[in-house]
Order: sequence, then structure tokens, then C-alpha cells
Amino acid sequence: MTTDTAVSSTAPLRRNRRYLTWLISDTSKGLAAALFAFAVPLLTLMVTNDPARAGIVGAAGLAVRAVTTLAGGVLADRHRRIALMTLGSVIGVMIAGGFTVLALTDALTFLALLIVAVLLAARTGLFDVAGESALKEVVPDGAMGRAQAANQGRDAALQLAGGPLGGALLAAGAWVVAVVMTACHLVAAITAWRLGRSAPDPGATRTGTGPDPTHPAHPADPPAPEAVSGPAPNALAELRAGFAWLLSRTDLRGVLVVSTIINLGFNAALATVIYALQQDGHSPAAIGWVSAGAGAAMLLGAVAAPMLVSRVRAGVLTIVGLTIAAAGAYTLALVDSVWAITAVLAVSVLGVPALNAALMGYFMVATPTELLGRANSASMVLGIGAMPLAPLIAGFGLAWVGREATIAVCAGLCAVAALLALANRGLRALPAESGWTAHAAQFDVSGAVATPDR
Repeated sequence: MTTDTAVSSTAPLRRNRRYLTWLISDTSKGLAAALFAFAVPLLTLMVTNDPARAGIVGAAGLAVRAVTTLAGGVLADRHRRIALMTLGSVIGVMIAGGFTVLALTDALTFLALLIVAVLLAARTGLFDVAGESALKEVVPDGAMGRAQAANQGRDAALQLAGGPLGGALLAAGAWVVAVVMTACHLVAAITAWRLGRSAPDPGATRTGTGPDPTHPAHPADPPAPEAVSGPAPNALAELRAGFAWLLSRTDLRGVLVVSTIINLGFNAALATVIYALQQDGHSPAAIGWVSAGAGAAMLLGAVAAPMLVSRVRAGVLTIVGLTIAAAGAYTLALVDSVWAITAVLAVSVLGVPALNAALMGYFMVATPTELLGRANSASMVLGIGAMPLAPLIAGFGLAWVGREATIAVCAGLCAVAALLALANRGLRALPAESGWTAHAAQFDVSGAVATPDR
């Protein structure tokens, strides 16, 4: 480790102005997404009074997001990532503005909500990969675990505020939700534009005059695709390269299967609970407090996450977090009051911030910059590939077999994910933050453990 990298790894993130600008942009966009994610199933239920149709809207959005994320990964590796962040936020302003018009004119039908959900999902898939990948351009590898832990705290705060705020805004009218979403995307666009115009802050990320081995000379510009895949870049070939690299890594691929199953099981259980509460006559504001309880627990978990990722093996954090989530999903079937559900959900997600910070931080450190967009998109697609089934399981499960049986199925999926994680040697071997760089360096591009030169 060089002196430059060591200093950059220990500098407080609050002194990194480019990271703070990135965080404001990403947080604004995240708040808009949180409000829409809270409002759209409730709006669909209000319009149709049909959980199955609410499930269709949710599934369509997730399916479109999964498909467009593939294209988003290629875009992120071909073009300036921060410029893509800006463009994506501008498009978000336009879509949210259209949503506002529909709400003000009482035109929010099932079809209109489906179209808005699909458009926003496509925007997310095409442009959010670039935003996630741009984090490596503003934060050094040695601080990535802390940055991811801070992001988990931010996400928890959004969930804490998103439920009650979404419920209050929805009670005032769908158009109010749409206006706030538009404003959030506008803030995200302005701050992303400012980030693109700012120069790297050497005082915040590193000191000294020598080259920084963890960052390219022009971090906003990823290497041209032809530098990776030959003189005639082909989108499908580039995409295959991202999947091939990711699946070749024995230190990463086990996480993908586990992520797919736990995301499906836990999100289906949560959707089932929300749909059931609405059908039982609870107000959007009351349902919002369920989300707020989870957000409060995640915020508490995020406070401890920086210490945990630096001291506890990432494999241990993952297994413990998944086990708690699986137990919580099962317990959700046993309670039915708003406050009992809130308490169970809060306990279930306590370990999620540390789990996410560890896995996402290690992934960012292990992935080469020139492959980061495609590897990120491949990881996202594999992780959320089954998630379009979650709202369908919730909607049709409620209609066909009822709340308890549907949640029991979801809890079974979560238990399978926890058992697979426990049985996966590559996942169990993931170290604490200080060991990420050395651990990742053991694996060559084929995923085999590298053999030292003799």
C-alpha cells in the first residue's frame, strides 16, 4: 500500500466534497423512488380494489427494470458515468412531471399507472447503474466499506421518512406525491451536473503528487470499450464479458444466487403484508408507519455498520443478516396488527445495512473500473431477476390462498437463502474491510485462485 492510498483511505468522507455532491444527487433520486414505490401499489389498489392488478403493476416495473439494467451497464462502461447520472435525472423530471399532470386531471387509471411505472423503471435501469458505478470515481477503495455503510444509513433514513411522508402526501392527493417526486429529480439533476463540472478533490481523497493506483487520471471517463473488447465494440459482446467475468469469480457468484432468493422471498412477504393491510381498511398513513419502523431499525443498523464491516468478516455479517431476515419473514405470518408487524419487520432488517455494506463494498473493490458498469448491471439483474414475481406472489397469493399461507411460502424462500449462504464456502471466506483488496487479488479473471510466481 502506498502512502497516497493510505491517506486517502483514512480521510473522513465528510471532507470529500465530490462524494457529498454525489450523495445529495443519489439521495434526491432515491427519495423520489421511495415515494413512488410506496404510492403506486396503494394507488393501484385504490383505483382497482384488486391485489392481483396491483401485483401486475409492480411486476411489470421490476421486469422492465431488470431488462433495461443490462443496457444500463453497457452505457455506464461506454460513456461518462456522471453525464449519464445527469441525463437520467432530467428524464426523471420529465416522467414525474407527466405523472403530476395525470394526477391533477384525475386520469390515474390502471393503464396510466402501469405506463408510469414502466417508464420510471426503464429510467432506473438505464441510468442508475452509472450512478452506482460513479461512486468508485469519488471514493478510494480503502474507504469503500465506510462509503457503503454511509449509503446504507442514507437508505434507512429514506425508508424511515418515506413511509410517513408518502402516506401524508398521498392523503393530500396523488398530485402532491408527483410534485415532490419532480422536485427531487430536479435536485438530483442539478447536483449531478455540478459533480460533472467539479474537479477531483485531492485533499479529500488522497494527498501527495504521485499517481493514485486506485483511480484513473480522468475518473469520469471510463476506458473506451475497444480497449476492453477489441476495435469493433459490440453491445452484446460487452454484456457477455460482464456476465462472464462476474460468474467466473468464485468469491462473488455464490452471493448472486443467495441474493436472488432472499430478495424474492422477503420482498414478496413485505408486499403481502402491505396489500393485506390496505385490503383490511388501514389508511396510507398507517401503512406508512410500517415502512418507517423498518427504516428506523435500518438506521440503527447503519450506525453500527461502519464498525462491523471493518471488524467482522463479510461472510459472517451476510449469514447472520440472512438468518435474522428469514426468521422475521416467518414471524410476519403470526401477527396481523400494524404495530406488531412494524416491530417484527424492524427486527428483521436490523442486520441488513451491515450485510449490504459488506457485500457491496467488497464488490466495488473487487471489480475493475473498466468492467464496473457491466458487472454492476449483471449483479443487479441476477440479484433482482426473480423480483418481478414478488408482487405477483403477493397479489395472487392473497386472492387465492390468503395472507398466512402466502407469507409462509415467502418465509420458506428466505430460509433456503440463509441455508445456501451457510453452505457456500466462497461466501463464508469473505473477510473484513481491511482484507478486501488482498482477498480479491487472489482471484484471476477466470475465477481461479491465482498462483504466486515461482
